[in-house]
Amino acid sequence: MATIFTRIIKGEIPCYKIAEDENYFAFLDINPVQKGHTLVIPKEEGDYIFSMDDEKVAGLMVFAKKVAKAIEKAVPCSRISVAVLGLEVPHTHMHLVPISTEKDFNFKEKQQVSPEEMEQIAASIRANL
Repeated sequence: MATIFTRIIKGEIPCYKIAEDENYFAFLDINPVQKGHTLVIPKEEGDYIFSMDDEKVAGLMVFAKKVAKAIEKAVPCSRISVAVLGLEVPHTHMHLVPISTEKDFNFKEKQQVSPEEMEQIAASIRANL
């Protein structure tokens, strides 16, 4: 059975898409820790980043770097924090979260962001790619 992320990639579930190439996909997290919180995933399903081959891990990081640079331009922050937890969805995913302090990265405190603002944030990030 396809993961929810595979279904997002295929367009079966809507998302606030940021970027895509033949191997990777980025979209806004619908339960963001901060505005601009983006998930970066490989299109190939796999449950654990360190089970991926070296070339694909490197490709994921290079793709994520491009997205992170665009987030930095679109969302006021000091830097982009990165986390790879991988327990909620059995599909490797990287969290890119704009932060200005360490307290800004707290998975227990989610932001309430309207669909209109999510689309505006996504458009702003896309415009900076």
